[in-house]
Amino acid sequence: MRTPLPGVTRENFVREALAGVTLLAIAVPLNIGYAQIAGLAPVAGLYALVVPTIVYALLVSSRQVVASPDAAAAALVFASLTGLGIAGDDFASMAAAQAILCGVFLVAASVLRLGFLANFLSRPILVGFVSGLALEVLLSQVAKMLGIRLAADEEFFAQALDLALRIGETSWVSLAMSAAAVTLLLLGRRFVPSVPGALVVLVGATVLTVALRLDEAGVAVLGVIDGGPPEFAFPALGWAQWLALVPSALALAMITMAEGVLISRSYADKRGYPVSADRDLLAFGAANVAAGMSMSFSMGSSTSRTAAMDQLGSRTQLPSLVLAGGSLILLLVGTELLAQIPSPVIGAVVAVAVIKLIGLGELRAFFRLSRYEFGIAVACLLGVLIIGPLGGLFLAFFLALVNLARRASNPEIDVLHASEDPQQTPVVGVPTAGVAGVLVIRFAAPLFFANGAVLVDRVAEIVHAAGPGLHAVVIDAEGITDVDVTGAEALRGIERSLRGAGITIAVSRLRPGLRERFARFDLLDGVVEFDSNRAALSALTRGTV
Repeated sequence: MRTPLPGVTRENFVREALAGVTLLAIAVPLNIGYAQIAGLAPVAGLYALVVPTIVYALLVSSRQVVASPDAAAAALVFASLTGLGIAGDDFASMAAAQAILCGVFLVAASVLRLGFLANFLSRPILVGFVSGLALEVLLSQVAKMLGIRLAADEEFFAQALDLALRIGETSWVSLAMSAAAVTLLLLGRRFVPSVPGALVVLVGATVLTVALRLDEAGVAVLGVIDGGPPEFAFPALGWAQWLALVPSALALAMITMAEGVLISRSYADKRGYPVSADRDLLAFGAANVAAGMSMSFSMGSSTSRTAAMDQLGSRTQLPSLVLAGGSLILLLVGTELLAQIPSPVIGAVVAVAVIKLIGLGELRAFFRLSRYEFGIAVACLLGVLIIGPLGGLFLAFFLALVNLARRASNPEIDVLHASEDPQQTPVVGVPTAGVAGVLVIRFAAPLFFANGAVLVDRVAEIVHAAGPGLHAVVIDAEGITDVDVTGAEALRGIERSLRGAGITIAVSRLRPGLRERFARFDLLDGVVEFDSNRAALSALTRGTV
């Protein structure tokens, strides 16, 4: 069986389709809740599951990441729009316009090939960022399992404190249902992993709720929602309204870019298939434009649903297409079937799926291998929890740049003494016999603004320690991949200093591309281009070059 979806085969088609049914059972109630968090009608959450999901699934390179509105994005939508004083009928139009702008920014990022920015986020940053997101989702689901409603606009620790202070409000019926659901899910995953446990648990819990009228005993259920197909329209707003939405739309785009690309790369690394960050950004952008045009709201990557699909063994986007088809059928003829799904059991299903994303094992490994990188991971985790996904994103990029600058500003600088001792281990490309008075210095990094002064100081120390017998210094450029204006000025300073001391400076093993850069910066004027030729080396020692 051939399909346009990578990874779908005749052997896994049924499994993937069943995973899609489970995804439908999880996503529908969650999206209804996220729409309510965003201040929109529940049906707006269902609209996001149809056209935007199809567009995303057909364009994305990831085989597993599920696109959907999430709690963080929904809270940002609500906070940003209410902060602008939006209310009434304009609220839905502004949310749709915000999604369109978010999509435009993501498409632009894809066209400009900015997906590489995610490569600045190392494994510790990835683990910390995803763990923080997972903890946020887990807290909200635990509250749902206890039958306690938390304020959506509070940060993680405020919500955790609120939950602890209100633990006495726990609905014991909700807790019992949740505990039973968690037990069945864990047992099913252990003994019958081929069975879609989440679907079985949700259907069974819904039947039980209806039969025993558990909603009358305090168990929260979804309730009645409006139906009908998605409504397509372009938001009729003025230029001032569009411009007012730009900052929040840009923030949503950045969150989507970070979460989407990071989660995509995480699962691709784990499951062994290639992904393209730029193509994923295009898919998210197109999905957000489709969401805005179908009167929904901003979409990103769903950490919880992606984890649930991975747990079921899904490795394709077929479940997302099944989700879209099933959601459309529900909108047309079946919204009344959703009314009695118990919210605590939804929380249990999501909590079991997302808890695996909290990388405690990896954090322990970082602590054992590198305390610095462990600190980076913890900082990113806390950043997400304290200042939110957007703040955590900025913190992650800042820490990545600090780590990169820290490493690049202190490169390895090897000092290779040329000697007449035949027992001395030769340097590749540098013969050792008859070359007394020559020092070879190997700089193992790009030469740029962060480390140019380091090379200048190190060469000065080496020359001073060598004493008056030094005739020449050779810069072995094999490890230098690039040079910028500041690095070029550092080399000029070294050349002037050595020439003033009567010492010849030479460079060896210049890469073709690097030689062009040296020539452009006039770095070859007054500098000997040195190779492994013995005569040239002898000339350096005699000072005749």
